[in-house]
Amino acid sequence: MSGADPRPAGPLPVVLAGAGNMGRAWCAAIEDDPGVELTGIADIDRTSARAAATATGRDVAVGTDAVELAAATGARAVVDATVPAAHHPVTTAALFAGLDVLGEKPVAETVAQALSLAAAAQVSGRLFMVSQSRRWNPQLFALRAMAADLGAAGTLTTGFFRAPRFGGFREEMAHPLLVDMAIHAFDAARFLLDAEPVSAYCETHNPPWSWYAGDASATAVFAMDSGARYTYTGSWCAPGAQTSWNGEWRLSAQRGAVRWDGDHEPVPDTGPAPPVAAAPSGIAAALRAFTDAVRTGATPMGEVHENVPSLAMVEAAVRSARTGRRVLIDDVLDGAHAEALRTEPHPDVRAALAGWPSAREALARVRDARTAAPP
Repeated sequence: MSGADPRPAGPLPVVLAGAGNMGRAWCAAIEDDPGVELTGIADIDRTSARAAATATGRDVAVGTDAVELAAATGARAVVDATVPAAHHPVTTAALFAGLDVLGEKPVAETVAQALSLAAAAQVSGRLFMVSQSRRWNPQLFALRAMAADLGAAGTLTTGFFRAPRFGGFREEMAHPLLVDMAIHAFDAARFLLDAEPVSAYCETHNPPWSWYAGDASATAVFAMDSGARYTYTGSWCAPGAQTSWNGEWRLSAQRGAVRWDGDHEPVPDTGPAPPVAAAPSGIAAALRAFTDAVRTGATPMGEVHENVPSLAMVEAAVRSARTGRRVLIDDVLDGAHAEALRTEPHPDVRAALAGWPSAREALARVRDARTAAPP
């Protein structure tokens, strides 16, 4: 929830932090939304910030520090599109400067840093929402509604097969598919099943023709607290028969099944598919949800406490792949909680972390209070 200061009546003035590829995408989304006013662009490379500002065709202020730029321009919030390594320091500084924050996924580089940010939002009283762009897909909402009509879920599966040649850091990562991409599907699975992960078992490998240094193929099985199982299998070096970037989905439930190819309306196994309502999607929808939450004080989908378990699924899958063992999500959360307590430099944040009965309980306390309606 935001602090007690008056909520903005006109367009929400924001500073964009990060002028790279994602920053440019966010800049376009902000410029297209009449409910938001871009007052400044911050980047450690001032030249990049200036180029992004020039592209708007307006006289937008630039700087190297988002908080300083917000103070100078009267911004009320920060959109954090920096690289993952910068998410923790940039977001922490903004929250304690009295700014609400909308951050690009992942919430942070590690679950420990993510828990620190959840505590920082708690202590500062500001809103920190994470944009999982694929969750804001009207077809995904339609699939969730169909799933609810089918009764108890048994098995949810995602197949994801693409062959992108990114170049750069992704091709050097140890687990590029799991760390850089799979979080979208893991987060969507939590949403579709309305359930939280309990454990993960994962195997990864790298086909001999792969152009990635690390394992670019993975299969992960998650036990959910509803009793359902979620299975993700995919590859980033799979030539031919490409799936959607959203993957291909199948839900098997008590009263039937429903399929989604990731690009078109989901299809139930009996009866016609209901029409999908037109609605904003992607980062534009996330931006709209964020500004609505700032105005109303409601807790939006993607609020930091609600988002952290998706990153925990990634860490659990990677740990399982490395050890060959089933990994409990609570072990990931508890270990991250202990690490956050050891490494957190802010005394108030550290005190908040120390007061949590457990990481899972602290996350659930806010997540269960979410009141924002779907788009």
